[in-house]
Amino acid sequence: MTALPPGLPLLGLYTRAGCHLCEQAQQHLVRLNFRVELLDVDSCPEWQRQHGDDVPVLVLRGERVGERVLARGVLSPARLGLIKLQLLRELPGPSPQATVDLDPD
Repeated sequence: MTALPPGLPLLGLYTRAGCHLCEQAQQHLVRLNFRVELLDVDSCPEWQRQHGDDVPVLVLRGERVGERVLARGVLSPARLGLIKLQLLRELPGPSPQATVDLDPD
């Protein structure tokens, strides 16, 4: 397993109980060392209205960006690897080398 890159932003993953795509997304995010907060879409009427049945939804949350949707639906390791690379490139300071491990096992 690779170490968590310093400063990798905290992401939100809108999920729902019994959603197999949400469970898969969560497993892939953990394997790829993302920092992620699980958000049960059914726990908040606003989130239900906003996302409906469209889960999982991966978002970047923060004071500077508000909430930016990064991806919806199937979140494969390859797709998440590309998202991670983009997030690393957006970090302030020197650009990290493209060393994202798309298959950490």
